[in-house]
Formats: sequence, C-alpha cells, structure tokens
Amino acid sequence: MIRNLMTSVSGVRGIVGDSLIPEVVTKYVHAFAQTRVGQKIVVGGDPRISQRFLRPLVKSVLIASGCDVIDIGITPTPTTQLATELMKAGGGIAITASHNPIQWNGLKFIGADGLFLPEKEIYELFQRADSRKKQYVNWKELGQEESYPHAIDDHLQKIYDLPYIDVEKIRSRKFRIALDTVNGAGGLIIPKMLEHFGCEIIGLNMEPSGIFAHTPEPVPQNLVDLAVAVKENKADLGLAVDPDVDRLAIIGNDGNPLGEEYTLALAVKFILSKKLGHVVVNLSTSRVIDDIVQYYNCLLFKTKVGEINVAEKMREVNAVVGGEGNGGVILPDVHLGRDAPVATALILQFLAEFGGSITELKQTLPQYYILKDKAPIGNIDPDMIIEHFAEKFHDQQLDFTDGLRIDRPDSWIHFRKSNTEPIMRIIVEARTPEIAWRILQELKEEIAALK
Repeated sequence: MIRNLMTSVSGVRGIVGDSLIPEVVTKYVHAFAQTRVGQKIVVGGDPRISQRFLRPLVKSVLIASGCDVIDIGITPTPTTQLATELMKAGGGIAITASHNPIQWNGLKFIGADGLFLPEKEIYELFQRADSRKKQYVNWKELGQEESYPHAIDDHLQKIYDLPYIDVEKIRSRKFRIALDTVNGAGGLIIPKMLEHFGCEIIGLNMEPSGIFAHTPEPVPQNLVDLAVAVKENKADLGLAVDPDVDRLAIIGNDGNPLGEEYTLALAVKFILSKKLGHVVVNLSTSRVIDDIVQYYNCLLFKTKVGEINVAEKMREVNAVVGGEGNGGVILPDVHLGRDAPVATALILQFLAEFGGSITELKQTLPQYYILKDKAPIGNIDPDMIIEHFAEKFHDQQLDFTDGLRIDRPDSWIHFRKSNTEPIMRIIVEARTPEIAWRILQELKEEIAALK
C-alpha cells in the first residue's frame, strides 16, 4: 500500500507528489470509467493548486476509456453531485480533498443518482483498480469533452425555488455577514447567494485561489480571524465553509462559535417546523437532534459515519432532512448530499422568521457540549479496546453499528477505530463542558493503561 494514500467510502485521497501521483490517479479513474463506457461523466472540484495536473489527467483518462466528459469548472462537491443528477450523466468525479490541508488532493466518485458510490460499489472499484486490467478504447471510440459553465447557477436556483425559502423575507433583515471561504470553491457560490439575499458581506479569504489562508477544516481553532471580524464589524453572524463547500460552521453575533453540531440542529429544527417526517443522522451526531426530533414526535434513524451511509438511509426511509454533525446538512428537496449553500439558506430563513439574533436562536435549542478527540493505541488491537469498554459499560445502552456507542441518561460516548492510523477516535457529549472533559480524560487514561 502506498503510504499516505487513503481509500475509503469517501473515495481516494493522498499527498500530491508522494501518494497522489499520475499513475495512482490514472488507476482509480480508469477503474471508475470501465463500467461507464459510452456515458457522460461530470468533472468538477475545488481550486487546489494541484488540480492543474489532476483535472486534465482525470479528463484524459475518462476520454481514453471511452467516456464523454462534461467539465463544470471549479465547483463545490454538492454542485458536482447535483449536476451529475440534473444532466442525467453516468457518474461524476469531484477533484477535492475536502477539508484536508493544501498538500492533499483526491477524488470523490459519484454515481448516476448524484450520490457518492455506496460501500459495495466503491470497494468493487478499488478491486478493479488493483487488478490492473486495462480497457482503453481505440481512436474511433474516444470520448468527447464539453464545458458547462452554469452548474453553480443551477444549484442556486434549486435552493431559491424551495417552497419555504422566502427571499424577500430574508432581504428585509439586511443581514451583515462575515464570510470565510478559505480560498476554496465557496468563493464562487456563497457570496453570490448572500448578495441575492440582500446581505452585506464582510469577506475573508474569498478568492478561489486554492492557496488556503489557514488550515481549511471549519472548526473553531481555524476560525479565529472570522470571530474577530464578526465582533469588529458588529456582524449578525459569521459563516465558514471548507474548500469543497459541503460543511458549514457558524460564528454567533457575540463572536463565539455555535459549534459545528448546531448547524445541522438549526436546519433540522427549521425543516421539521415546516413539514414533519423522518430524520437520519450518523452515530457521532449530537443528542440535540434526538431532542428536536422527539419534540416534533418524528422518527430518528442513525447510521454508520460517512455521508453515503446517511444519504442511502434517507432515500430508503424517505427522510425530510438529515446529515452529519460536522456541519453537513442533507436536504433531499435539493439533492441527497451534504450541502453548505443549502444549510446557509435554511439558517438565514430560520433567523429571518425568528426575528432575534443567531445567539438567541441557538439558546432556544437543547444545550450540549461535545468533544471529539483521538487516543493513540500503539500496537493494541482496536477491537480489544472496544470489547473492554463494552464489558465495562454492559449495563448501559450499547450500539455496535459503527464501533461502539454507549448511551447513558446524561451523556454518551462513541468509540471508532481508524482504518488509516493506530488511533481510537473518541467522541463524548454531556450537559456541561466539565463533565465531558472529565469523561474524555478518564477514557484516554484507561486506554493508555491497556497498552
């Protein structure tokens, strides 16, 4: 296995020039193309510098494999997903490493339905890639290439057309918004949307140059400048997205982050206030969602972590909203994928109807404190650690769908092993920061003692 190459249900990611090199890209793109000969493939992606060689290479391999290419330019991942569906293409490829640092890039593979490939299909793709069987076409059967520059406008229109988005209502609030798109694809879509909604924008890192001004994951430690901008400019809120624009983080009008879990919580509360129905989240998502869904007397389903797991379950149960607690909102009315522009529109509409500030709006939701950490496990078998805690907490409510989740009356814990490094991921949520910290430290000490 090539070092630093991550292959998972999220696709392929690697460090450019180390694990992500032309031979590797060719291998995986060809494996994707082999089952789509003669079909159209949509190609989009974020503006990372390395797309200079990746985009022409991806397109060339598709064409040489007998696929037609529709290049939609620099675009968010959700835009690429939606374009694949709207254009009735055979599939799509988003060239992105999502929230990973600048030296990384990757490929996210999209099926004809606009969803990422399900687990079974992605692993079949990996097997084809490793089998090294080549099926390139002759000169007469080579694919064609065309450009389509309107994918972002199509995406925005789909959002504006939602029955519960009242553009005039949002415009009437004249929101002042600090926005950090971290020099990613968000600079091409979020400002356009905010201008349409009559917002005043205080922009940070808006140029889609691909040279990220800070570590791109939209978590509080990377959003210090945005928090300062909110306070200095007396903004109504701050918005931050990752480079491929599928996650949204919010800074309150007081300059404090709402916490990424509250992006989904606000979206779920808003949608259920408009129409009742099933909700789907992953097992690492805050209990605030459980409380909101229970309040509306609806059903909540939980899946393994991974956008495709949530999206497939949403399709199966015909959910009205869902997502992942990392700021990823999925609204089937637009498409079955995490979508920061959708999250932005829902939250601005909710805030316009609420009438108060975003910080006050957050206070209307159940309050929890979540910690996400990892513990090094050295050479110990991660399954042994999970067994240890399953035995220890055997009298609590246990869920083994994805690692081990332990539900207790006032808190919950989720252990997940990593497929890529010798660590155990630990998520703890409780009513107060003090309780959450205490539980987390005790768990980490106990894991260290097992080594």
